[in-house]
Amino acid sequence: MKRHLIGFGVILSVLAWSMWLYTADAAPKAQRDALQYDYETVAASQSDQVLGSTGKAGDILHSLVCVVSTAATAATSIKDGAGSAIAVLPNSPGQGIGTYTIELHAMSTSGAWKVTTGAGVACIGVGWFT
Repeated sequence: MKRHLIGFGVILSVLAWSMWLYTADAAPKAQRDALQYDYETVAASQSDQVLGSTGKAGDILHSLVCVVSTAATAATSIKDGAGSAIAVLPNSPGQGIGTYTIELHAMSTSGAWKVTTGAGVACIGVGWFT
C-alpha cells in the first residue's frame, strides 16, 4: 500500500511541475488556470480570420468546434501565422451535417492562428490567444 501511495505522490508532483512549466513558459498570458481557455467564433465563409485580438507566436489552439450546416461546403483550414493552410475538415465530412470537435493542442510558432471556413460551416476556436 505504501509503495502505491508514494508512486501516486510522485505522479502528482510530476503533473504539478509540468503544468507549472507549461503555463509559465508556453502560455501567452502571464497567469493561467490550466482549464481556462479563450474562445472566438468564426462565421461561415471567412478567410484567414485571426484568433485573438492580434495573435502571436506562442498562442495555443486547443480545439476547433465546427458546426456543419451544408456538408458539401464544409471545408475548414487553419494557418500558423503566414504558413501554409492545414486542412482540418474536408468538404462532405463522413457524418455530413452536424458538430465536429477537432482536438489540436497546438502552439503557434510563427504568428497568429488563422481560420478559413467554407460557406457551409461555422467554427469556435478554443485556446489561449493574444
